[in-house]
Amino acid sequence: MSNRDRADRTAAPGSSLDATRRTRELARAAGGGTADLLVVGLGATGAGVALDAAARGLDVVAVDAHDLAFGTSRWSSKLIHGGLRYLAAGQFDVAHESAVERGVLMTRTAPHLVTAQPFVLPLTPLVSRAQTSLAWAGFRAGDVLRRAARTPRQVLPVPRRLTAAETRHLAPSVRASGLRGGLLSWDGKVTDDARLVTALARTAAAHGARVLTRVRALELGSTGARVRDELTGEEGEIRARAVVNATGVWAGGLVEGLRVRPSRGTHLVLRSERLGALPAGLHIPVPGETNRFVLVLPQGDGRTYVGLTDEPVDGAIPDVPEVPETDIGFLLDVLGSVLDAPVRREEVDGAFAGLRPLLDTSEPGAPDSVRTSDISRRHAVLTSADGVVTVVGGKLTTYRRMAQDAVDAAVAARGLPSPPSSPTATLPLVGAAAPERLRDLPARARLVRRYGTEAPAVLALAERDPALAEPVLPGHPVTRAELLWAARHEGALDPADLLDRRTRIGLVPEDRAEALAVAAEILSRATPSGV
Repeated sequence: MSNRDRADRTAAPGSSLDATRRTRELARAAGGGTADLLVVGLGATGAGVALDAAARGLDVVAVDAHDLAFGTSRWSSKLIHGGLRYLAAGQFDVAHESAVERGVLMTRTAPHLVTAQPFVLPLTPLVSRAQTSLAWAGFRAGDVLRRAARTPRQVLPVPRRLTAAETRHLAPSVRASGLRGGLLSWDGKVTDDARLVTALARTAAAHGARVLTRVRALELGSTGARVRDELTGEEGEIRARAVVNATGVWAGGLVEGLRVRPSRGTHLVLRSERLGALPAGLHIPVPGETNRFVLVLPQGDGRTYVGLTDEPVDGAIPDVPEVPETDIGFLLDVLGSVLDAPVRREEVDGAFAGLRPLLDTSEPGAPDSVRTSDISRRHAVLTSADGVVTVVGGKLTTYRRMAQDAVDAAVAARGLPSPPSSPTATLPLVGAAAPERLRDLPARARLVRRYGTEAPAVLALAERDPALAEPVLPGHPVTRAELLWAARHEGALDPADLLDRRTRIGLVPEDRAEALAVAAEILSRATPSGV
C-alpha cells in the first residue's frame, strides 16, 4: 500500500475527537494553567473562532454545554448564500461578504462539503411579469456578486431562463397549467451544516485546540470561566488571557447589557418520493412579498426540506425550539400554490426550527415594530467593560469572517501574541481536497460528499467488518460504519450525538426511535481513536 493510500484510509492526524481525549484535555484545561483564549460555544462561529485562534498559534480551549452544532448551526437551510437577499435590501457590504465567503468554502476550504445547488423559480400565473423581471434582475445581480467574489463560473454557473418544458423537467411536481417557464439560478449548498461544524472543530483540534463538549460555562469573566462538567457534575475553573462568547441566541445570558432578538426559521421534512425526482431546488415566491421565497431543498438522502419562516421569538430561549402548527400551515400553503397535488399535513414526516441570533439595536423599551425579516444580518463583535468579546448576528455562510473579527478583537483587547492576520481563508478543513483528487478517491460519491479524503477510511471500517456496511435503517443511506467513525473520530458521546448531529436520521421521529438501539450498540463497541 502506498503512503497516499495509507493516508486515505486514516483520520487526519491530530483531528480525532473521542471520549478519552475529552477527559484528558478537560483535566488539563481545568488543572490550573492559563490558556491564551477560551471560546464558549461550539456552533459554526465558535468552532471557527477556535480554529482561527489555534491556526495563529494561540493556546485555545473551546467548550460547549451540549455538543458540536447543538444549537442554530444544525437547523439551517443547508445553504451557503451568495448574498442576493442582502443586495436587494441595499446591504451591499453584507452581500459582498457573503459572496466572498461562499467562494472561499467552495474553492478552498471545504469543496467536499460545499457545492453548487441549482434552483428553479417556476413562472406560474401567481408570478406577475413585474415580479419575473425583478427576480431575473436579482439573479443577474447575484452573478455580478459571484464575479466580484472571483468565484469561477465552472464552480457556480450563470443564471438563465427556462422554457416551460425545461422547468417541468427540473421540477416535475410543479403544476403545468399556466406555466410560462422558469428562471434557473445557482447558490452554494452544504452537505450538512452540522458536519461543517464538526470539520471546523476537528481542524481546530488538529492545530492544538482543546475541544470540549458537555462543559457548561456558568460564569464568564475577562480571565476565564467557572464551568461544570455536565457528565460528572464537577465544577471548576478554566483560566484564559482572553474570552470569546460565541453562544449565539444565548449570548445575552453570559454578558450583561447584550440584547439578542431571536428569529425562528422553520423547515418541514418530506419523503422525497412525495415531490418526485427533483434535479433542482425550487424558489417559490411568498404571496404579497417582493423579496421572500419558500425554498424546496432536495437532500439526496431520501428527504426533501421545505422552508423557511422568519418569525420573532419571545420569552425564554429553549435548547431545542418547537415548531408551531402556524409555521407548518404557512409553508404548506406556499408550497401548494405551485404543485399539481398539494402536500397534506399528514404527509409531513418531520419539522425543525432554528433561532437566528439577531442583534437588537433598538432603544430599550421601544416597541417591536420592526419585523425580524427586516433586521440586518450583519454580525457584530462587542467587547464588554470587563474585556469579554462577544460575537453575534451574521449567518452560517459568514462564520469564518465572524471568527476572524472576533479573534482580532480578542488579540487587540487583551494584548495576545498572535500573527497580524488570519490564515483561515486558505486553510483546508479536515477532508478537503481539490475536486480532481476527490473524484479519484476509492469511495462512493455520497461518502466523499460527507467525509472528503476520509471517505476511504470510513469505507475501510466496513471492509474489515461487513456488519458495519449494513444501513442503520432499512432504505436509509447511513451505515453503521459512519456511526462508529463518529464515535471514534468526531466526538460523538451518546446516541443523540450520532442520530441528531453526526447524521440527520433524527429529523424524522419514527426513524430516530427505530435507530436508537443501533446507535447505543455502536457506542458500546467504540474504542479510543488511536486504535
